[in-house]
Amino acid sequence: MQAAWYTRNGEAQDVMVVGELPTPTAQAGEVLVRLATSGVNPSDVKSRRARALTDPLIVPHSDGAGVIEAVGAGVNAARVGERVWLWNGQWQRPMGTCAQYIALPQAQAVPLPAHTDMAAGACMGIPGLTAVQAVILAERLAGDLRGQTVLVTGASSAVGHYITQMVTLAGGRAIGTVGSEAKAAHARAAGLQEAIFYKTESVPDRVKTLTQGRGADVIIDMDFSTTAAWASQGALAAHGQVVCYGSNALEVALPFRPWLFQSLGVQFFLVYDLTPAQRQQAVARLQQLLQDQQLQHSIGARFALDQVAQAHRTVEAGQTVGNVVIDM
Repeated sequence: MQAAWYTRNGEAQDVMVVGELPTPTAQAGEVLVRLATSGVNPSDVKSRRARALTDPLIVPHSDGAGVIEAVGAGVNAARVGERVWLWNGQWQRPMGTCAQYIALPQAQAVPLPAHTDMAAGACMGIPGLTAVQAVILAERLAGDLRGQTVLVTGASSAVGHYITQMVTLAGGRAIGTVGSEAKAAHARAAGLQEAIFYKTESVPDRVKTLTQGRGADVIIDMDFSTTAAWASQGALAAHGQVVCYGSNALEVALPFRPWLFQSLGVQFFLVYDLTPAQRQQAVARLQQLLQDQQLQHSIGARFALDQVAQAHRTVEAGQTVGNVVIDM
């Protein structure tokens, strides 16, 4: 099969190789998927640059979509020919979705509705599931989001775009941070009610203005290294909750006194490492949204397999609005 891989860390143009690898076979409990698309996420490029290799080679990317071509023992043969989207394709294993084929446990291949195209399917594993799990946790911590103000950091990002839609569908008032007018327009089209330009204005001050001084009821956050301070400066209402799935810095100073005296809360989660019950709930809710055609999908750039290095550089540049997808 044709695949892309690397055998050492480094810049994409220096370490990515495209060539032939053996086609995997479906083992017991697994399905073999012929991939149509592979989604490229920030975690994929960070891993290529810096995460120590535990195997001789890594076929990157955890997200993808395609058609089941064969099944292993114990898997219903009726699944052959099924359109599917994938999650955790390269989580704690070397063979990801940047290849023509992948074999993985059957639960990680989720039926893709007929009206959802393969490019959108390649955006479900990390962007889609991160967004839906963040909203589920926000509802668990803060209650029904109807009428509540939710600050979405990075509202135009791949994950933020879905979060904004899901908060709006839940009846919440989505406000969010963006880096440009073009990104603001993208987020507004997804339901964002107020855009906050974090590069040129004080986010806590703007949030307080938009909430009559209270702060947001919930912050769904992609960068705790920044949000920890914003929350203590009034961006989060007293007794408010932060749901966080990322941070640009691994060491974060938390201003404890304002967090304590305002009874602020924070819940972290890693989309790769949901409990089985959490995964089942998140997948089911995302599937329902797909079935009901309630989500907008945004593909910002598409590349061929032999352009994988360019695809990685595009994600690293952070200027593309929408998801980056490789067509197989």
